[in-house]
Amino acid sequence: MATEGSTKAVVTAMFANLGIAVTKFVAFLLTASSSMLAESVHSVADTSNQALLLLGGKRAKRAATPEHPFGYGRERYVYGFIVSIVLFSLGGLFALYEAWHKWADPHPIDSWHWVPIVVLLVAIVLEGLALRTAVLESNRVRGSRSWARFIRTAKAPELPVILLEDLGALCGLVFALIGVTMTLITGEGRWDAAGTAMIGLLLIVIAAVLAVEMKSLLIGESATREHQSAIAKALPGDGVESVIHLRTLHLGPDELLVAAKVAISRSATGTDIAMAIDAAERRVRTAVPIAQVIYLEPDVRRAEKDAEQEPTTDAG
Repeated sequence: MATEGSTKAVVTAMFANLGIAVTKFVAFLLTASSSMLAESVHSVADTSNQALLLLGGKRAKRAATPEHPFGYGRERYVYGFIVSIVLFSLGGLFALYEAWHKWADPHPIDSWHWVPIVVLLVAIVLEGLALRTAVLESNRVRGSRSWARFIRTAKAPELPVILLEDLGALCGLVFALIGVTMTLITGEGRWDAAGTAMIGLLLIVIAAVLAVEMKSLLIGESATREHQSAIAKALPGDGVESVIHLRTLHLGPDELLVAAKVAISRSATGTDIAMAIDAAERRVRTAVPIAQVIYLEPDVRRAEKDAEQEPTTDAG
């Protein structure tokens, strides 16, 4: 369901941004407003980013191969990182360059004065609808987490990316509206340049946040605290006395690797151990369905370590 929600939010945002990009570019051609040009490029960048997220989701579904035995789930993180690069370069740096150019050579909006205002107001409505879709789909999987913690801890990259892009787009539209409005009122083109600069700075900040989060996912993150706790509780039973060590790693947003050392009775036979391991794997998969790859090592607790070596899990 999380993947379906992510896809719905991405597709909604992509078509909204495609229409907005065309409209903004037409407005730029009519008015030569640098804010409208920056917003046009911003929307083009957002549209291409959403296409990249869809491509990453499709490529991540490929079956595992001998060269990639754990599959391609992390391709979604790779494309999420590429999105941050596109947003930084095509969006943020271009807007700052355009702002510098307009500040050095300011000029008022001489024709079609009403066009940028109408375009920006319509774009604000469309971006608001796209953001609403992203918020609704995120709420299905966010649980009790705050929005900041959801963006930091979400294992699927699409919803955090869309949330930040749509929020940034709305703020950018407000900056552009202020810059264009003040340029029309005062006849001073540097207001337009200031709005463009604010858009560029905003995009660079969002790109930096996305890059940090995607880098963490690419390096490899453990399961959430909730999933780790559920796994630790599911392992003991039917021959497994306790958990000695537990490590988890996301192979992709919807696939989790679990590796654990579990304590088995000293008197257990080989058959007993095999049955206990099989039963523990079934319990883990029931408790946490995304735990697709499980490696369990049977061991016995050593008396001298019982007091000092408690079951350990990853940091959430």
